[in-house]
Amino acid sequence: MILEVALLNVRQGEGDEFKAAFERDSSIISSMLAYVSHELQRCIEARDRYVLLGR
Repeated sequence: MILEVALLNVRQGEGDEFKAAFERDSSIISSMLAYVSHELQRCIEARDRYVLLGR
């Protein structure tokens, strides 16, 4: 299995809007060929950075 890690930097103060849009549009990711799962996590040290894990 392949694990893809993507660091996503979001404009300061737009994290909640980004997260809402990501949840709304996550069906795009789940429709990809060979999709297993994905997970979005907010970074503790940098509140405007997210980590996307895709399997």
